[in-house]
Amino acid sequence: MLRKKTNGVARRPQRTSILSKVAESSVDRRAFLRGSGLAIGGLAAISATGGSVTKANAATAAAGAVETVKSVCTHCSVGCTVVAEVQNGVWTGQEPGWDSPFNLGAHCAKGASVREHAHGERRLKYPMKKEGGEWKRISWEQAINEIGDGMMQIRDESGPDSVYWLGSAKHNNEQAYLFRKFAAYWGTNNVDHQARICHSTTVAGVANTWGYGAMTNSYNDIHNSKAIFIIGGNPAEAHPVSLLHVLKAKEQNNAPLIVCDPRFTRTAAHADEYVRFRPGSDVALVWGILWHIFENGWEDKEFIRTRVWGMDQIREEVANWNPEEVERVTGTPGSQLKRVARTLANNRPGTVIWCMGGTQHTTGNNNTRAYCILQLALGNMGTSGGGTNIFRGHDNVQGATDLGVLSHTLPGYYGLSKGAWAHWGRVWGEDREWLAGQFDTTKGADGKDKSMQNLTGIPVSRWIDGILEDKENMDQPNNVRAMVLWGHAPNSQTRMTEMKTAMEKLDMLVVVDPYPTVSAVLHDRTDGVYLLPACTQFETRGSVTASNRSLQWRDKVVDPLFESLPDHVIIAKFANKFGWGDRFFRNIEMEDAETPNVESVTREFNSGMWTIGYTGQSPERMKTHMANQHTFDRTTLRAIGGPADGDYYGMPWPCWGTAEMGHPGTPNLYDMSKPVSEGGLTFRARFGVERDGDNLLADGVYSVNSEIQDGYPEFTMQMLMDLGWDGELTEDERSAIDAVAGPKTNWKTDLSGGIQRVAIAHECAPFGNAKARAVVWTFPDPVPIHREPLYTNRRDLVEDYPTYEDRHAYRLPTLYASIQKNDVSKEYPIILTSGRLVEYEGGGEESRSNPWLAELQQDMFVEMHPRDANNNGIRDGSQVWVEGPEGGKVKVMAMVTERVGEGVAFMPFHFGGHYQGEDLRDKYPDGADPYVLGESCNVAQTYGYDSVTQMQETKCTLCKISAA
Repeated sequence: MLRKKTNGVARRPQRTSILSKVAESSVDRRAFLRGSGLAIGGLAAISATGGSVTKANAATAAAGAVETVKSVCTHCSVGCTVVAEVQNGVWTGQEPGWDSPFNLGAHCAKGASVREHAHGERRLKYPMKKEGGEWKRISWEQAINEIGDGMMQIRDESGPDSVYWLGSAKHNNEQAYLFRKFAAYWGTNNVDHQARICHSTTVAGVANTWGYGAMTNSYNDIHNSKAIFIIGGNPAEAHPVSLLHVLKAKEQNNAPLIVCDPRFTRTAAHADEYVRFRPGSDVALVWGILWHIFENGWEDKEFIRTRVWGMDQIREEVANWNPEEVERVTGTPGSQLKRVARTLANNRPGTVIWCMGGTQHTTGNNNTRAYCILQLALGNMGTSGGGTNIFRGHDNVQGATDLGVLSHTLPGYYGLSKGAWAHWGRVWGEDREWLAGQFDTTKGADGKDKSMQNLTGIPVSRWIDGILEDKENMDQPNNVRAMVLWGHAPNSQTRMTEMKTAMEKLDMLVVVDPYPTVSAVLHDRTDGVYLLPACTQFETRGSVTASNRSLQWRDKVVDPLFESLPDHVIIAKFANKFGWGDRFFRNIEMEDAETPNVESVTREFNSGMWTIGYTGQSPERMKTHMANQHTFDRTTLRAIGGPADGDYYGMPWPCWGTAEMGHPGTPNLYDMSKPVSEGGLTFRARFGVERDGDNLLADGVYSVNSEIQDGYPEFTMQMLMDLGWDGELTEDERSAIDAVAGPKTNWKTDLSGGIQRVAIAHECAPFGNAKARAVVWTFPDPVPIHREPLYTNRRDLVEDYPTYEDRHAYRLPTLYASIQKNDVSKEYPIILTSGRLVEYEGGGEESRSNPWLAELQQDMFVEMHPRDANNNGIRDGSQVWVEGPEGGKVKVMAMVTERVGEGVAFMPFHFGGHYQGEDLRDKYPDGADPYVLGESCNVAQTYGYDSVTQMQETKCTLCKISAA
């Protein structure tokens, strides 16, 4: 059914083709791949630019030499290489990167049409402001002055925390780094980006299990998997090229593919075993599998003894999840889960893959830790073919997370402690007192003033409450009065009816983006809105981090189109306007007063990101890798000869030490079968050396050739002295260490890299050699447990598995039990979940503005089971209302299908431009409205946030569906 597209939306009625309006020609595969360039007629190249590239240039392009430029796709996190064909400054065609070890000459629909993103006629073309209800063109100078003056007035009246800086997973690493640094210089931790609402619960759960919160292996390493377990992920649509690597293992290794999902997805269509379960019951499902593993003695006992702490406490919890209880909670038969457990036990190493289906829950951190514990029990960690392969969403959401565009940390996950600020102050060469003076203060519980510099900011998931919440309930002096949405789709967030109210209450709303986004039209404001045109990543250069931690370098394909500017130039304009541009860029080379040199920015973050090994990937090394992609093995990712001989492609972090040290990168985290100097690693000693009298360090195991042949703590200067290795430091390294804290300086704060260099010379991991911990004693649920969603129709389970009590976190009150206690399930009986489509990405503004993609999916829809449809008098293809229990409702097309189970409905989250039945097209600036508009599913989504990270709940709320 899925492959033939014989149902619902896929079988849409005939209509005038969107593409026919763009180019009057047939579209074959070649033409589609080359992306509306000269291959389908020279005039298309002119019309697609909206007149920004002159007719004369396009007319002479055919006679000009064709230059090829390598870039990286700006959609998902696989990191596919795009080879752009450029003639006389015009991007005329494209090919996939045949030499890239990631995409191997393949593209998905989005990647194949990505040229349109750069040349699209629906782009914002110049700065605009809304004045008297009308969009008005203004200059960049006027925009920066008006916005800057307004922000400074708000700062003077209400403090720096009253301006919220919302960053982007679409920034390259250099821009993301500058953005976080910019927020620090402005004086606020009210800065965040999309990672908060996609994989923050992954980062928290995984990092607190074994040290780092990232994908442990790689898409390519899946080639070595003997079993593949996907839960809460649909890579066939969300990361299509990644499926090439999954299917290679399935075919080459005869690896069974197990897909666990409430919905029969296009990925599930490839599965050997499809496991349907009730949304929000992930922990119960995983514990149901582990119950069979423990019951039959299939766990890896030696791995657990030597490399895992706390598994006994997991056993105690899992013992409660016998097959009958698991089926009561999840709906999945115990016999099926026994078969799954046996399959995983008999086919090792196996990999576990998850995406936002597992993360976007009030218990998201519990889910991600449960997935990790499953792999620890099976002994599938630290081995090729194993690991937890977490597929990130946006093209640089991994990099933007690493570079600290987050409200709770500085770049490199250093946190917000005084020591963290001291470290980055040294990197920036900044006066510590001046920087602290940029921040406001607040009264602590003891009545004393405390600096906001060390307090976690408001996360992106809660910026609405930063505006609307009574300030007496907030841990900051005043409410948010100005919002800067810099490369962010607001329709990717829940509670959009309240979002509309919040936008209308602001003093100022600023959008910086290649497209106007839903931020331009959701509200009914008549003034105080600014749209600033940022250029795309194809109009600048810089590095980008794929999901597997590899860094790739994008070269600039074309100059910025229209009046758009690169994000780092816009940052510089604001820094200069605020009066601290000279301080901000003191260590960065400037090409002119407003253009920081991108490579110089890379070198600055190289000099400070010791925690995660973002120090060895110099611009020169990254460019060498891009130029020599053909030399890297397609499975191991290691270069075989050539200029990068021995390196792993993209030098996946940690790439220890300085670039001169030449570390090859770490392909698979925690793999002790290699020396550390060649990409091997242990579990990180991040949680101390002892807990309740138990040893937390590895027990008698270590990486190959390690001179310490047992567990050991993280390295400090004192430890080098105790081992007698400090004599190997150079004079400059010793001086740099003494300048920080002498013997107390550790591997994370030593700016010389000397401690790391010496530790690795003895084949030791700088961060120590410890056990992973299955129990996180610092979390609300140290052992992951099942808790019912806030909005649940299983009222019989609430007493047994209640949610949390209401609490206060990230400066705001957060509600749990006070919502769950209200039974709305009779009026709203259907579980509502959401997800991605292959045609669109994120909030969809750029992909719905692309005629090649807009042609493929023109209608927003809801999937509902035939029984639910028939019981409600709904026909396939008819218009329906989907309403949530908080009052938000959307008018969409019904797709009646057995993809979803009875009592479950699904909507994609890529649409915007309609609001509760109203078409908002006339609110866009002229010519900047996407081809396809539709209701945002998040209008009907409801309140709910993870207990650790404030991740939003989007996968299991309730709704009712009725004929429109």
